[in-house]
Amino acid sequence: MNIKGIKIGVLGGGVSPERDVSLISAKEAQSALLRAGLEAIFVDITSSLLSDVKKLIASHSLDLAFIALHGKFGEDGSIQQILEDLEIPYTGSGPKASFLAMDKTLSKNIFIKAGIQTPNFSVCVGSQSLPKDIKYPVVIKPDFSGSSLGISIVREEFDLKKALDRAFSYSRSEVIFEEYIEGRELTVGILEDKPLSVVEIVPKNSYYDFDAKYADGKTDFIAPAQLENSLYKKIQNQALKAYQILGCRYFSRVDFRLNTNNIPYVLEVNSIPGLTSHSLLPLSAKECGIGFDALILKMVRLALYAKKEKQKTQKN
Repeated sequence: MNIKGIKIGVLGGGVSPERDVSLISAKEAQSALLRAGLEAIFVDITSSLLSDVKKLIASHSLDLAFIALHGKFGEDGSIQQILEDLEIPYTGSGPKASFLAMDKTLSKNIFIKAGIQTPNFSVCVGSQSLPKDIKYPVVIKPDFSGSSLGISIVREEFDLKKALDRAFSYSRSEVIFEEYIEGRELTVGILEDKPLSVVEIVPKNSYYDFDAKYADGKTDFIAPAQLENSLYKKIQNQALKAYQILGCRYFSRVDFRLNTNNIPYVLEVNSIPGLTSHSLLPLSAKECGIGFDALILKMVRLALYAKKEKQKTQKN
């Protein structure tokens, strides 16, 4: 598909705590598009007011929006709905799938219903409604956040209050108490509805937190992950199933814990994975022979192809 001559707006920044990471993702994506000889402008999203954001995007007369936003008002379906209303094609999943992937409680319930293994969990609404009989260690995380912000692994009751305060600082009103799975951290990129390479994450800290994700030298990556062939394929298939059951499209990244008995547990689906030098979707793609620039161009082509197919359907 010829993509020359189109005007692409790279939407970045945003208003979530992940703004700084988003700015890096947007810069990397824009640079790749410019290297390909395309017209790509950066559009800084600095508000979450629907009317303001809609007016800003409309003012640029875009042919396509490349979404490089992370977290709230980036991955939660809000910006996607604005682009739907403006009839501007965009990269990534639609409004509903984006919201489901962002909401950990909803997505985990969908996984369970579909028979996808995910760690046991309970939901805490407000700091006064703690689950009974908490088993340590336990993972405490906001139900509606990303980039491992607000996540703690609590190994004894003494540290519980501090972890709750941290999680609620990133949460709307709910925090998840999730079973801690002893084992290995894995992730699988999805591109064009196909699983990419499985990558193992080996953080040098106790777990893969925000600092480990984005600071140099804090994490080692093994790509492809060293797994038996049958287990490797099983994890890829589970990743694709989790992606599909939420209704995601084009690309995503699915995170796992692999326990000591080699049982994979889906943690979450990331509908707009990071595109920084430390990011895992580009690494997963690279192991399949897809370089960074090719990955970015593929994302653009998938969105434009979907627009073309939609127009054909409307004509018929």
